[in-house]
Amino acid sequence: MRLSRQYAPTLKESPAEAEVVSHKLLLRAGMIRKLTSGIYTYLPLGLRVLNKVADIVREEMNRAGAQEILMPMVQPGDLWKESGRWEFYGKELLRIKDRHDRDYCLGPTHEEVVTDLVRGEVKSYRQLPINLYQIQTKFRDEIRPRFGLMRGREFVMKDAYSFDRDDAGADESYKAMFHAYERIFERLGLRFKAVMADSGAIGGSFSNEFMVLAETGEDTIASCLSCDFAANLERAEINPPQGAAPCASLPLETVATPGKHTVEEVCEFLSVPPSKLIKTLIYLADGEPVAALVRGDRELNEAKLSNLLNAGMLAMAPPEVVKEVSNAPVGFAGPKGLKVKRLVADHELALGADWITGANAADAHHLHLDLARDAEVETFADLRVITPEDPCPRCGGALEFAKGIEVGHVFKLGLKYSSTLNCKYLDEQGKEQFMVMGSYGIGVSRIVAAAIEQNNDDRGIVWSPPIAPFEVAVLSLAGKKQEVADKAQEIHDALESAGIEVMLDDRKERPGVKFADADLVGYPMQLVVGDKGLANGIVEAKDRRTGERTEIALENFLENFKNWRTEVRNGWGL
Repeated sequence: MRLSRQYAPTLKESPAEAEVVSHKLLLRAGMIRKLTSGIYTYLPLGLRVLNKVADIVREEMNRAGAQEILMPMVQPGDLWKESGRWEFYGKELLRIKDRHDRDYCLGPTHEEVVTDLVRGEVKSYRQLPINLYQIQTKFRDEIRPRFGLMRGREFVMKDAYSFDRDDAGADESYKAMFHAYERIFERLGLRFKAVMADSGAIGGSFSNEFMVLAETGEDTIASCLSCDFAANLERAEINPPQGAAPCASLPLETVATPGKHTVEEVCEFLSVPPSKLIKTLIYLADGEPVAALVRGDRELNEAKLSNLLNAGMLAMAPPEVVKEVSNAPVGFAGPKGLKVKRLVADHELALGADWITGANAADAHHLHLDLARDAEVETFADLRVITPEDPCPRCGGALEFAKGIEVGHVFKLGLKYSSTLNCKYLDEQGKEQFMVMGSYGIGVSRIVAAAIEQNNDDRGIVWSPPIAPFEVAVLSLAGKKQEVADKAQEIHDALESAGIEVMLDDRKERPGVKFADADLVGYPMQLVVGDKGLANGIVEAKDRRTGERTEIALENFLENFKNWRTEVRNGWGL
């Protein structure tokens, strides 16, 4: 491939709209262009990367026994209403109507469609297990699309769905997909970690996320230094504290705290640490007011709260609801006398009996509150976000925190969709049974961005060889010297004939421009063909990842190059 004939418009400066490294570099390297908010066109180099990622995903899915299909992006609303997700999914589901005023949506995921397919075709236990997957465009109407391909509205995803006779079979399907994902990310040349995760809007009993490790990641991973425990912060559990709850010793007291709404303001006013306070947080769970209590220096984990309450929809209560249930403005709610449907507390609070809380009155707080004596807590449970100071919930060892980008998620769905959509089979005794399902997603386009977030420098992208648009760039510094241009073309042709993907930069540009563009685009291996090198019987080779330069003799060039190429790939762990 000649760069002079390639549509690859690079930019010297980052567009003002670009916020993160991957977004800036994908635009600057001429790989994507924005059409509208959260929706991008892939240019030739970007599409090559996307297709390479998809090919690796496809190969490993096929190797694991999954079968590829392609389902429609436009889905009938009736299916989503049947599953119960038409309203639950929220505004991210882009709903549309056809000319007959029938409801449809653009698919953000395909559990409903694939379950409808299987329930109409699969009738006997002899036809199970089945694992069907697709690589297809999805659409989620993000409230604030940002970060380019990291959080767009339209994106490319691999989604697979397994159907089994029983839980044991479903466990085997889950394991097969888990190991397929490990192979995929190893082949992509990415540093990753599989962590326990919350199932969110997809639902199900258990799930794991696959995280590409990068300092710019939006997610935080807690992992143990002594055992294999690793979890997303949403999922990382905290064991109950040990010890007996003390008995209250001081009577409840109400004090004036004029205008002190926040934990910081109250602590400063009363000269106490945040650990002495209880935060009373009011939520609407499926439309009903509920309250959750955590220590003043802790952060509530909304995923844990939602799971505890078994809430389909959970949101912070608006100020008018807070005032209705507490008789006070925001900032003064407390557990004593709170008019909510359910009152739950983090289990850390069970070991205290002398708390400061809101008094359910404007400008007032309670001192010496004892939850056992002064409030009606329904249950104490793990409700807070884990911290680096907490011990590992598995072995008690020390934890470390790292940033990651979610690029894959595997779910044990169980009967969530098969029961609501009546997806059954006949067992060996001729009795109807619900199929046990699993769901397995990989963000193909997000991997492209995540790979850049993990591998870049101040000059541009650093692609791993398996997903680079071209593995090798031959930079022809010919100027007006035809013999240099001919040798560069000869080297290009020899590599191409050997099955190596190579780009020849034959543009009539200054050497500095070619060097800069090669680094920006991120070709893993660069070969510089110039008249001085040719006079000495060598070409200069550069490893983009390390920046190391070496000389490759033109005599027996192909063999010499392949030896160097092996070294470069070994450096990536390939």
